[in-house]
Amino acid sequence: MRLPALFLALITTGDVTAFAPFAFHRSRRVFALRSTVSAASPEKVIVLEDADAVSKAVQARVEAAAQAAIAVRGHFALAIPGGSILKMLAGTKPSWSSKCTIVYVNHKCVPMDDAHLATHAKAGALFLDAWAGVDVVTMTGSGDSTMEATKYTEAIDARIEAGKIPTTEIDGMTWPKFDLSLIGVGDDGHVGSLYPDRDEVTVKDRWVLPVDMKTPGSITLSLPVMATSSEIVIAACGVSDKYPQGKSAGMVRAIEGAETLSSFPACGLRETATWIIDKAAASKLSSQYQP
Repeated sequence: MRLPALFLALITTGDVTAFAPFAFHRSRRVFALRSTVSAASPEKVIVLEDADAVSKAVQARVEAAAQAAIAVRGHFALAIPGGSILKMLAGTKPSWSSKCTIVYVNHKCVPMDDAHLATHAKAGALFLDAWAGVDVVTMTGSGDSTMEATKYTEAIDARIEAGKIPTTEIDGMTWPKFDLSLIGVGDDGHVGSLYPDRDEVTVKDRWVLPVDMKTPGSITLSLPVMATSSEIVIAACGVSDKYPQGKSAGMVRAIEGAETLSSFPACGLRETATWIIDKAAASKLSSQYQP
């Protein structure tokens, strides 16, 4: 199994010691856990009219990434989250689905057919059941997050050995490199199941982590795995009576706020992700991000 070696660096300032996050593979910059992360480049933020436009843009990104990956190596490795992004893929039925492997960015430790809690079951109902021949990396369905994280790591490694998921080497360490990762951001800044002020955000020597913050527990891809994808798309859109401005407050913090990895984990993807959001989500961003 090609699991990464220890990928931790220590930063010591006075009597305060923190783990330093990984070096992003494109920029090679290293961010300290408690250091403010630079704002995202305006060129990386795409503001569209509404939720429907965002969904269509996400679907177009998936199609383009699939076509490119299959043309080069005959297979497409896609990472998807739960939540609203699943709905953006609803009704799709790609011709290349038999040449695609899907990995979940995060998933609750529940039976895979749990219609209320399992992302896999929800994805099946929305679109996956129509993706003929797709290879989905699933969990065993237990409530043991540690065991599930280990098994999920092994399942990803098996797909690497089969040539379905490419890898990248960073400073002599091997990481899965998805062709495209779709990522959602919670109002508190969590990505996958990486939540603010939690130790999981700082882990840099594993691909998949157990998270027992809630019941049931969950597993999540680590931040280095998310960030080493060939393409990362973070999508946010939609309004409601409760949130008439959609995810605008969260997007300010995610894209340009004075945040650290600890305070708002999503900011760790600022340099590598393309942000596709609707006007409601962008409404509180500064003028440089406005269409």
